[in-house]
Amino acid sequence: MMPLDTNDDINDDALMVLFANGDGQAASVLAYRHTGRVLALALRMLGDQAEAEDVAQEALMRLWKIAPDWRQGEAKVSTWLYRVASNLCTDRLRKHAGKRATEDIDNVPEPKDDTPSIEADLIARDRADALQAALRTLPTRQRKAVSLRFLQELANPEVAEIMEISVEAVESLLSRGKRGLAQALEAQRMELGLDT
Repeated sequence: MMPLDTNDDINDDALMVLFANGDGQAASVLAYRHTGRVLALALRMLGDQAEAEDVAQEALMRLWKIAPDWRQGEAKVSTWLYRVASNLCTDRLRKHAGKRATEDIDNVPEPKDDTPSIEADLIARDRADALQAALRTLPTRQRKAVSLRFLQELANPEVAEIMEISVEAVESLLSRGKRGLAQALEAQRMELGLDT
């Protein structure tokens, strides 16, 4: 078993080896490191907390299953998890394609706002809600690219690797996605305080 005080010093590849060799704490460390970001990606893509949690859990379960066969250096654990989670989200979106799901807005996490002003907090909530609604209007691949690049703050090459497309294709999806978001938010620009 690995000591608790060295968790930050061990890279993900080494943790995969430790887990494959029976160290359950290595799995806990990997889950702690990556679940939040995988969950955030799934929530942005699906707009549903329960489904996003299911996707994050399924992605981690798949990671544990492949641990014995993990090949160090071929892919980053985070990239592999993002790819699996985004594919699981795409599958769920396709499954529900004919149904227009209504979202319980209370399940969408609000961005942390340190501003003490209630008005600023309400504006931030309105903007987050509007962004989430605008994201749902984008085609799945554009939503995935925009979420990975701008909300998960990944570089274009990593987004390309996760989506299994070229960097140029990512840039095209991002360009179209930004135009789509701008169009979806255009009617609310003044209301959201974006015309200042």
